[in-house]
Amino acid sequence: MLAAMTKSGNVNFFAMLPDELTQFVGGWGWPSYRAGQIYQWVYQKLVANPREMLNLSKLDRQTLDDRISFAIGTVTQHQSSSDGTQKILVMWEEDGAMAESVIIPDGPRRTACISSQVGCPVGCKFCASGVGGVKQSLSADRIVQQIFLLNKILAAKNEHITNVVFMGMGEPLANYASVMQAVRILHDPKCFNIGARKITISTVGVPTKMRELANENLPLNLAISLHAPSESLRKQLIPWAEHFALEDILEAARYYFEQTGREITLEYILLQDVNDKPEHARQLAAVCKTLRANVNLIRYNEVNGLPFIRPRAEAVMRFQMILRENGVNAHVRKSRGRDIDAACGQLRRNEKLAQITIAKSIET
Repeated sequence: MLAAMTKSGNVNFFAMLPDELTQFVGGWGWPSYRAGQIYQWVYQKLVANPREMLNLSKLDRQTLDDRISFAIGTVTQHQSSSDGTQKILVMWEEDGAMAESVIIPDGPRRTACISSQVGCPVGCKFCASGVGGVKQSLSADRIVQQIFLLNKILAAKNEHITNVVFMGMGEPLANYASVMQAVRILHDPKCFNIGARKITISTVGVPTKMRELANENLPLNLAISLHAPSESLRKQLIPWAEHFALEDILEAARYYFEQTGREITLEYILLQDVNDKPEHARQLAAVCKTLRANVNLIRYNEVNGLPFIRPRAEAVMRFQMILRENGVNAHVRKSRGRDIDAACGQLRRNEKLAQITIAKSIET
């Protein structure tokens, strides 16, 4: 069992798969159907307080409350964009950790962009998530709680999360065990019942873990945050690139496709006059010809204090045209939530800066 333990020694419910909970409460002499009742309350009715699970006896509710933790993080900030995007900042009072989650509406789909770590170890030069490095990896229950909290928000309109992308704060493959436990909970029919093909793992590229993911027997989508078509430029933009050669990452991507049949998505953030020139597009097209991949082009969302600029629209269109002329399936991702700083890490960074400012004012 991978369930996280709280400081009081209780098992955390949100890290448990149904079979694990059935086994756990079976040790108390409870019938197996009792676990099913609990899962209905939490994942269908969005009730995470045992005392409100009214088809359990008063004694059983007390036992459940005493022995299993249903604690969830607190939404300390909730922002809504004019385009329907919503962003929350979740804090866990136990240790003060904070992570961001986003709801992206698109027709009938409600996609959750969730975090796997507090901060990020990758340190992309253009990203707010990695400013200050990584503070900790999120446990499986804290990853799952983000979806629970987003569903609570959507419930007001009788909606729920339909798709999940691990594209928030952190490098998911650097927190592999917790991420995979969370994925299984998201996918399980008794939990969120989200199809594996509707879950995307986004990585900067960790070849050994990409191969491990390929052998999980889950047809998850794999996205690689490439952002540069050459080894030299990639190392300038992504410090972690020093650890993993681009060719090793591409070879692991080819293996992933062979094992799963799922085409790889290459994520490419366009930075004005850095990686958005025609020669970069031609280099990227050459990379794409070595594997089954499509390309998501993303116009940079500016981050205060970082020196990068959002590219001009004509440069983006020219970049896409060159890729398509070379037979690459390339799309420009629609910018969402620009009026609420929806890019990864910005809300947490702003909160941290505010806390520092308050602390300094108290000192003086």
